Amino acid sequence: MQGKEDCLVVRFALKMFLVISMCAAWPAVGAEKPLIVEVWPGRAPEESGNIGEEKFRMSPKLDRKQVEVTEPTRLVTNVTKPTLTIYRPAKDKDTGTAMLICPGGGYWDLYWQLEGEEVAAWLNSIGITGIILKYRVPRRPDEPKGQPARRPLQDAQRAVSLVRSNAMKWGIHPQQIGMVGFSAGGHLAIATATSFDRRKYEPIDEVDKISCRPDFAIGVYSGYLKAKDKDDIAPGLRIPVGTPPIFLGHGGDDIISPPEHSVLMYLALKKASVPAELHIYATAAHDFGVRPSEHPCSTWTQACAAWLQHQGFLKPPKPPN
Repeated sequence: MQGKEDCLVVRFALKMFLVISMCAAWPAVGAEKPLIVEVWPGRAPEESGNIGEEKFRMSPKLDRKQVEVTEPTRLVTNVTKPTLTIYRPAKDKDTGTAMLICPGGGYWDLYWQLEGEEVAAWLNSIGITGIILKYRVPRRPDEPKGQPARRPLQDAQRAVSLVRSNAMKWGIHPQQIGMVGFSAGGHLAIATATSFDRRKYEPIDEVDKISCRPDFAIGVYSGYLKAKDKDDIAPGLRIPVGTPPIFLGHGGDDIISPPEHSVLMYLALKKASVPAELHIYATAAHDFGVRPSEHPCSTWTQACAAWLQHQGFLKPPKPPN
């Protein structure tokens, strides 16, 4: 009887630890307001601005077979004016590295809380500036279903150049700017990392003369990476010389974006001699974000931090001569 009671106490303590850990992963209420910067100086390319007012709403409650986080979280949609929301880490932790965060949502919405704010808080905890990219959603009528929307890549390329142009002012090392994305946002991060030599819009100012190549990219349960009819990467993707190091993480039981998306991208990167790392977590579904949980998929953040350390992005940059 005593052994059973001890077991219950341990299980209760573990659950409380997980709850506290998840709360700690979220931005603190009342924390210093982040800096918000518009991505484009005027209207974004190919933007009519007639899709309605930008708004937040709650995501639908989904089944555990579909996603790891089943309760509703905040989404943002009807985005016509892309922005950067910049969260700086504590000064004593700051490594000089920054990461643009691309929330997922199928190019229809942005999972702002689960794959934006919570990710920025995690990045801050390891000394990285987290910059949430609010890119244009939903997909427009000329952006077909089942394919990546093209306007978000314009926003992402511009965003990398914009961050690099302001690196010194924002306390960021200009050669330590990466991207992390989830689901459709994972595709966006990887597409940006592999299309840096072909800007998807006509340059408009001095910012666009600055490189839009991220120094590394991270794709988590990414979609749109696999061709529909064969075991190859999607036809809209290519891996040019100079593609930066890429980290990939995926759930083995993901039915929204099957793990083949990341597996085939990893094989293509390896064939192109691009440094890459792949983690597949057995029985994990979609949408686990960075939340601690009892499932091993929640340890991807630790694996990623170790990878970043090995790549040299978690070491404080040397001061300029």
